[in-house]
Amino acid sequence: MAVEEPLEIRLTGANLEPNTQKNIAITMRTPGDDEALAAGFLFTEGIITSASDILDIAASQDQSSITVQLRDTVIVDLDSMERHFYTTSSCGVCGKASIDAVQVKCKIALPQTQWKVNASLLFGLPDILRKAQSSFEFTGGIHGCALFNLGGEIMATAEDVGRHNALDKLIGAWLMNAKTDEINGQNSKNLTDLSNQILLLSGRISFELVQKAAMAGIRMIVAVGAPSSLAIDLADELGITLVGFLRGERCNIYTHSQRVETHSED
Repeated sequence: MAVEEPLEIRLTGANLEPNTQKNIAITMRTPGDDEALAAGFLFTEGIITSASDILDIAASQDQSSITVQLRDTVIVDLDSMERHFYTTSSCGVCGKASIDAVQVKCKIALPQTQWKVNASLLFGLPDILRKAQSSFEFTGGIHGCALFNLGGEIMATAEDVGRHNALDKLIGAWLMNAKTDEINGQNSKNLTDLSNQILLLSGRISFELVQKAAMAGIRMIVAVGAPSSLAIDLADELGITLVGFLRGERCNIYTHSQRVETHSED
């Protein structure tokens, strides 16, 4: 049975009142990797733009909330943020307005990329993810996602009862690894590196998942399920290759098919 519990995400620091906390979201998630979830959520929603915006992340003793301390230089628009989360949860926005909003918020340039992958490589990715999903093996009811390099090697995975949370955990972990590298004086895993990786989703592709992927500079999204019409529109607008119904040796390519080689080269 998949575990589902609420997590409250709070902010402090930034341009908020001193010694105050702002509750910005409550999400139903599978406990674990809460720091990555919070960091990924803040990044994919455009509240922060890099790992360096975060000074500290601390969970409450009962693990029901997590507080993220932001640098004083970070500007948080509380009014805009509250309106955004309200319309997102209620789906009360039109398609064109939603796409325009993502384009404004997306801080990572999405240049045209010249690389290609063979469709045969994509066909093998779901099996690799299933083998890496430990929780799915026990529950059968949890979403998974993974990043693969262009050679089909799995680079990172995340799981959660919520597909949005799983992707936030994946991107948040990548973000926090970049912060750790920076602290240790190593070459940072800049999020723009994700433009050369493939995102695999275990379920369907919603508009919000394409939005989160776009915020991290991801150029190719593949999934075993179907995309929504608005997800296709957003991917097409942003130059993201969208592949759905990835099952067996078949798939549907919805947008920017130039990155998928559909026949073997001699």
